[in-house]
Order: sequence, then C-alpha cells, then structure tokens
Amino acid sequence: MTFRLYDSARRATVDFTPLVEGQVSIYCCGPTVQSAPHLGHVRKEVNFDVLRRWLEASGYAVTLVSNITDIDDKILIKADEAKRPWWAHAFLFEGVFNTAAASLGVRPPSYAPRATGHIPEMLELVAELIEAGHAYPAEDGTGDVYFDVASWASYGELSGQKADDMEPSEDAEARGKRDPRDFALWKGTKPGEPATASWNSPWGPGRPGWHLECSAMAGKYLGDSFDIHGGGLDLRFPHHENELAQSRAAGRGFASYWMHNAWVTMKGEKMSKSLGNTADVAGAVATYGGRAVRLYLAGPHYRSMIELSPEALEEAAAQLARIDSFLVRAKKELDAAGQADTAAGTPAESKHRDAFAAAMDDDLATPVALATIFGRVREGNQALASGDLAALKATLDDVVWMLDIFGLNPWAPEWADAQASASDDLTGVVDALVRTLLDERAAARAAKDWGRADAIRDSLASAGLKITDTPDGARWSLDRS
Repeated sequence: MTFRLYDSARRATVDFTPLVEGQVSIYCCGPTVQSAPHLGHVRKEVNFDVLRRWLEASGYAVTLVSNITDIDDKILIKADEAKRPWWAHAFLFEGVFNTAAASLGVRPPSYAPRATGHIPEMLELVAELIEAGHAYPAEDGTGDVYFDVASWASYGELSGQKADDMEPSEDAEARGKRDPRDFALWKGTKPGEPATASWNSPWGPGRPGWHLECSAMAGKYLGDSFDIHGGGLDLRFPHHENELAQSRAAGRGFASYWMHNAWVTMKGEKMSKSLGNTADVAGAVATYGGRAVRLYLAGPHYRSMIELSPEALEEAAAQLARIDSFLVRAKKELDAAGQADTAAGTPAESKHRDAFAAAMDDDLATPVALATIFGRVREGNQALASGDLAALKATLDDVVWMLDIFGLNPWAPEWADAQASASDDLTGVVDALVRTLLDERAAARAAKDWGRADAIRDSLASAGLKITDTPDGARWSLDRS
C-alpha cells in the first residue's frame, strides 16, 4: 500500500512519491533554544519520530534533519536577563531540549545543525536573491537586507493567503523597507547588541533572519530539493511561507510535501510561553513517566489539537499500564516455556499487521493503529487465560512490533537508560514505603501487639522482602532464597 499524507501546500491528502526511490529526506524546524521546552514544543519531535519509524519500517532509508536556532532576538533578551553570554545560554538550553526529547524516546535526528555554524551558506543565499532581483539591501545604512515580497508572484501559496491581504511583517523594524510585508533576510547590528552576536557580510555586520537560517541549512544537508518539510502548524505562516518563497525565488525546488502537526492546547488556547499556559516536559515525565507522556502525544492524530489536562495524562498512563501488564505476563509465561523473544523484528504476515499498516499508511492514522494494538492485547489476554502458547507468542510479536513503531516498546534501546533511572527512583520509593510499614511494625511490637507485628512482617515477606531485626532497628532486603 502507498503511504498517503496530507500535504499542507496542496491542502489535500496525496500519494507520497520520494524524489529518490527507497530514500526519504525530511527537514523539520527545530527549537529556538531560549528556555526549557513545554509539551507543545516536543509534540513535533514525537510526531515526526513516529513518521520516521514508520517510513523505515516500510523499507525507506530516512534522513531527518532538525535544526537548532541558536541566535535570535529572544535568545539575546533571555540571555541578558540571565546575566550570561548568549552563546552559553543557547548551549545550555539546547542540552535541556535534547534531554527532554530523549526522555520521550525520541531518537536523535540524522543531523542537528546549528544556525551559527552555517553563516556562509546564508550569505550565499542572500547574494543569490539580490542578484535575482528578489531581495535588496536597505538604503538607510542599517545593514538590513529584505526579501521583496512583491517580486515573487507565488508568495502566499503555502498558507493560501493573498499578498495584498497580509499584515506587515513583524520580524524586523520597518526601517529601510520598501514594503511593510517584506521580511528580513539579514539584520544589521543594532546599538547595544553583543559584538559576538554579529558576523561580517557584504552589507555590513549583522546576523541572519530566522527564515533565512532554515532555507540555508535545509539546502546544505538535503540539497536544493527534498521530500518533506515538517513542523508545527503555527510555523506555516509566516515562517514556512517565507522559507518557501526565498528558496524558490533563488531557483531551488525546496520541499515536495509539507506536513504540519497541530497544537497542544490548555483551556482551548495554544500552549505558549507568552500566555503562561505551559506544561514542563521534565515535570510531566517525572509524574507520569516518559512512555506515558509519549503515548499522550503520539496517540491522537498528528493534525488534531490535543487538550492538556492531568486527566488526559492519567488516561495515557492507564492505557500504557494495560499494555505493559500484558507484556510482562506474556513474557513471563513464554520465558517459562523457553519461547520468549522481545526483539521487535518483523512479525509474520497477519490481518493485525495489515490493519496497523493500513492505518499508518493513511496519513499516520495513529488512533486507528492504537486501537489495533489494544485489540491485539485483548486477544493476548485471552490466549493467556486459555494457555494457548502459540497464539500468545504470535500476539506478543505483533504487539511489540507495533509498539516499536510508536516508540513505546519498553525493551527498545532508547528506553534502557530511562528504565535504569526509573529503577533507581523506584528503589527510593520502595524504601520509603517499606520504612513506613517497619515503623508501624515497631510501634506494634512496642505495644506488644504481636499479631499486628507478625502480619506486617508476613505481608512484606510475601512481597519478596526479607526483614532482619538488629540492635539499630529492622532492616529489609530482597529475599533471594
């Protein structure tokens, strides 16, 4: 079956045909590393990680580029507020972002270029646009260079807007612009900005505009034309519209398809730092676990809005617990019979795999694919109840394979560190709980309530714990006998 996707440029679901047979090239706009990410920021990381996994499972070799915007007005402002150099601030929060993505099982991109490492490519693109008559240096001596929107008749084709109906661009001051809609390609250095945030150019010292950065980096790593450009819906205009215009105006084919994931909302509003309605990734992972948060983000269709609430995250955690309960019991049963194998692998042909594949080939219909997983888990529970080991093995193979596509396979390498960390955290939780019971036992012994004391000891023993009374109090350990 052919993979079909909703192309934002065509505003229709179309058959996907890669530029090079057997290979897929994807460019995703990455983070502007000004502060810690919220769940709205990392939804794109999870959604496109699922896309990448599915395309690879379908036999494609995938190259995924996701850039780092490490120079920007907001970064300069945030760094100044934090009393640290802008480059140190950007590096700090790049690490925070990468840690957040890894905590959700997101695999690193093929390349993660930083904007500051690609100034020559950006200057080259600006020069091409000026020579082609689609850009101009400001005549006021500021060093700004602008894209001439009126010179590009196709401007607005991605978002479906008409240039005459557009508001003025807000990415730079109006100084030196011929038209309020024109957007900055190069920003001349302003008084008070750090000297380190400036590079030499034929038009004067300055730094690149946001839109220019992505076009230059996409071309550097994927060539003039590539398959899919992805990102959040909020980037479609003006960021992606401007990327498309400047790239095509320079004679580059740029992206064949555009995919945009929808927002994570709180009380109906887009999650935004400016609105204050954010949910910290680290906090959500600490409370619900990385796999549950990933399921919350990957389960709904990538083009549908997701409302954030404790109830929604709790439901995702409960769904995952039902899946994990089956995995643990099935593996234990098959281990005892010498048949367990948790490698994802490709399962035997089955109607369940076909149903899952059909859903994923239909513009990543993850809700339907997830329903297939839950249906298979129910059948696996029935196989457990009946003792049908052959059916149980086939079911486990299917479920693990499908979970691997979602990035939720608990035995996959990307969760190894998370599981070790969770295990360490769990030791502390268990110790606190056992200590509470041991304190109750000590109080019962002091009151000569031997029945209560023995009952607590027996309950801990039945849980696999060994209790040893010492002059300094009771101690517990795992009973390995």
